Amino acid sequence: MKDSTTSKEKLLKKIRKALLEKRDNPYPNLEDLPLYPPLTDSLEIVFAEEFTKVSGSFVYCEDEIQFIENILLLADQKKWRKIYCWEPALQDLLHQYEYPFYATDKDFELAEVGITLCETLIARNGSVMISNGNAAGRRLSIYPSAHIVVAYTSQLVPDLKDAFKLIKQKYGKQLPSMISNITGPSRTADIEKTLVLGAHGPKEFFVFLLDDSHQKKTSSKSF
Repeated sequence: MKDSTTSKEKLLKKIRKALLEKRDNPYPNLEDLPLYPPLTDSLEIVFAEEFTKVSGSFVYCEDEIQFIENILLLADQKKWRKIYCWEPALQDLLHQYEYPFYATDKDFELAEVGITLCETLIARNGSVMISNGNAAGRRLSIYPSAHIVVAYTSQLVPDLKDAFKLIKQKYGKQLPSMISNITGPSRTADIEKTLVLGAHGPKEFFVFLLDDSHQKKTSSKSF
């Protein structure tokens, strides 16, 4: 008599049988093994190298004064006028050095630049983790054509798992409703397989990294 069982049914029977059988884990120590080889350079160097690989622009600053000097130079080169910043900590810093910016969302549809803080910098893949837990919310890192992140060396972590540990430590059970990992400017290659930057967000992405390794946290740096 011809077997009427279909190939699909045979496959499902094999799967059910396999699920019912108890077998020893052939790789019991797999979860304890590191996923990546250890980093050979400092987190700052690794992040800068990986970040620039994905078309990000990296600027290292020894202190806040150097940050203001660099951002003034950049704004002059790009001819930016509509610069928005909603983070109180950053606003205090910019006010201190009389740097012009928009503190509200007035005429936000004309915004050229959004300046925000971040949660962490992930060295391994040159990514920036942001959330709406900060005052910049969801819009400021997405709508303007240029996004500037101000970060500190103390926020550098090796891998994504380390970033989530810091998020949990900071917020506990009250996690932000939006946690996003940004790896370079937005991009797409859907149209004729041609890479286009800024397709779904900022065309330019900058990280200004301030060295706080020898400084105590001040009022202009409260996360």
